[in-house]
Formats: sequence, C-alpha cells, structure tokens
Amino acid sequence: MDIASAVTTGAAEAYPRIVGALIRMTGDWDLAEDCAQEAMASALQRWPSTGVPDNPAAWLMTTARNRAIDVLRRAAVERTKLQEAAVLAEPEPGGTPDGFPDDRLRLIFTCCHPALPLEARVALTLRTICGVRTADIARVFLTTEAAMTRRLTRAKTKIAQAGIPYRVPQGPALAERLPGVLGVLYVLFTNGYNPDGEPAFADEAIRLARLLRTLLPSVTPAPEVLSEVSGLLALFLFQHSRRAARRAPDGRLLTLEQQDRTLWDRDAIAEGRALLDGLGDGPYALQARIAAFHATDGGTDWSGIAACYDLLWKRQPTAVIALNRAVAHGYAHGPEAGLELLAAARAGGALDGYPHAVAAEAEFTARAGDHARAAALFREAAALTHSPAERAALLERASLLENAEER
Repeated sequence: MDIASAVTTGAAEAYPRIVGALIRMTGDWDLAEDCAQEAMASALQRWPSTGVPDNPAAWLMTTARNRAIDVLRRAAVERTKLQEAAVLAEPEPGGTPDGFPDDRLRLIFTCCHPALPLEARVALTLRTICGVRTADIARVFLTTEAAMTRRLTRAKTKIAQAGIPYRVPQGPALAERLPGVLGVLYVLFTNGYNPDGEPAFADEAIRLARLLRTLLPSVTPAPEVLSEVSGLLALFLFQHSRRAARRAPDGRLLTLEQQDRTLWDRDAIAEGRALLDGLGDGPYALQARIAAFHATDGGTDWSGIAACYDLLWKRQPTAVIALNRAVAHGYAHGPEAGLELLAAARAGGALDGYPHAVAAEAEFTARAGDHARAAALFREAAALTHSPAERAALLERASLLENAEER
C-alpha cells in the first residue's frame, strides 16, 4: 500500500474517532478538526521515511492528541486551560483508538441535532465526521467556500451557545432523535446519488449508516430503532449498486431498462437483501423493498412496487411519495391508472413546477399514444430541471417522440 493510500484508509477509520475524542476532551470543535488534519498531514510527511506504522489509526490519534496538548499548553494563560491539557494527556480507557466508539456516536448525534438547520446538519456531518474539505461542501450547496465556512462556524457557535449536549440520547429520546439523524444521512446520500452529485458523498452516507448499525446496539436494544437503520442502509446499497451502469460511455443517463446489468454491484445487492430479512414495514424498510424489486435481472415486479408504495403512502402521505405511487401504478396497471393517480397527487399544487411530475405525465401520455403532447411535456420538464444530465435525457426523449410523429 502506498503512503497516500495508507493515510486515506487510516483517515476514513480514525478521523471521526480523533475529532470526537478531542471535542469531548477540550470542548473545542475547531481545535479538534485542526489537530486531526495536522495529524494526517504529518503522516504524509513522515511515513515515506519511517514506514507505515503497524497501527496507523493509533499513530494518528496519538499525534493529534499530542498536537492538541501543545496548542493548549501554549495558550494556557488560565488555570482551566492547564487543567484541560492535563486531562487530555491522560491515557484513554482501552489504551487505543478502539476505546472510543461512543465518541463517534456522540459526534453523529451532535452534528445532527434538530436545533440546527437541516443544511447545517448535513454540512457539519460532512466536515466534522467525514473530513470533507469545506470547498467541496460549498460546491455541492452551490455557494462559496467563505460562505460555507461562515455557516459551519455559526453551527458550531449554536452548539456552544445553546448548550447542545455532546452525548448520545438515552432511552425513548434516542428513538425520537434517530429519524433526524437518518434524515441527514438520506440527504447526504441523495447529494451523492443525484445525476450531477458527488459520488463520494453517497459512499460516506453508506459508511456512516454501517457505523450506526454497528454502534447502536451498544446503547439500545430496541429492535425498531435498529430496524430503521438497517432499512436505510439496505436502501442505500440497492440504489448505489447500479451506479456504474447509470450512464452510457458518452455520459448519457440510462433508464433502468437500458442499463447493462452485468455492471451492477452484486455484493451490494446481496448485502441489501440480507439486511431486509426480518425487517418490518418502516418507511426506510419499505423504500428498500421497492429498491430491491428494481435490483433484479428479470422483469420488474411493478405490482409489488405499487403495493409497497400503497403502504408507504399510508405512513407518509407526502406529495413526492404520491407521485412515485402514481408512477408505480402506471407501470403496473396501465398509463390511464398512472395519469389518474398523478392528477390526484398534483391537485393540491405541491408538485407545481416539479420536473419529475411533468416527466411522469409525459411518459404516461406517450404510453397512452399522444406522442405530440408527450413531447411537449418532456420539453417542459427539461426546462424545469436544474440537472444538465436530466435535461439532456428529457430533451432526447422529446426528440425521439417528435421524430416518430414525423414518420
């Protein structure tokens, strides 16, 4: 393994532990992040000559802790700072970074605290837990690095000023807070899964979902809590399994029917199916079952998908789920059924200007035989989307229908 790969691998495992441990010990988020980053930089500088240590994560933790001690000692003009440095220098329980599983959980639940705006929760998770550069986070949120730095600073200030506790909730409070944590991971994954998203963010969402699933049994035996985490992870795996097949060699988006299924990640699909065994009908489990229907080599069972969406809509009667339910019924029971449910979903106005709703109407209108109107609707959807990849795919669909009409 080369040095850069060793640092990257060690960072993925150790970074949240280092940052979490130093935040708990010092209460200083910026100091914790700075020392973790400096430990990574030091590894890149020293390991080429000294070799990769037997335990890279332990080396990184020790280096970051020692750096924090040095910073605090230099700044220790008050007795409290000296006390902090003394506490920090004490050996941790267990003696290795593996003794800090709760610090990672504390970090996740603090970054995802409901007192913070959703965007701040996602950004803070990316920066503090995943170690993503602020410039990369800013690019995803379509803002400048300076503006994102201010948002992150405000989030950390809010945590300090509001007295948000740095701990994992216990008992019923954990079950109440978990949906918010899973919601952040869902947004994080979506930012990576979208056609023009950053794939690494989807990878991070999967890694954090796995981490939650590993750590939560140590603080709660509640099966319904663990079931939702497993359902979310299964959903991510099914969706992500098709990533390599979603685009043609020229970059065009491909529909499920057009994809080369030999490119699908079979290990991810198998892991997702194993996670589904024994799960109930929670919202994420239902979405995972829907994704599992798509991750098959044979024909898609649209009747099964429609039945899952019926259950999901009863649990979460949102406009987007109503739209997806209409699409499923349209494929399962014919375009007229899809258009009828789609009209009902759009009746309240919540889907006005939503490109996927217009594209769904276009698809079922085409299947019903009105190609001219369908082409116009595809062009309308293309004008509404902000995704260049989606726009190109919608315009291509419109052109195909228009050419068919001319023949």
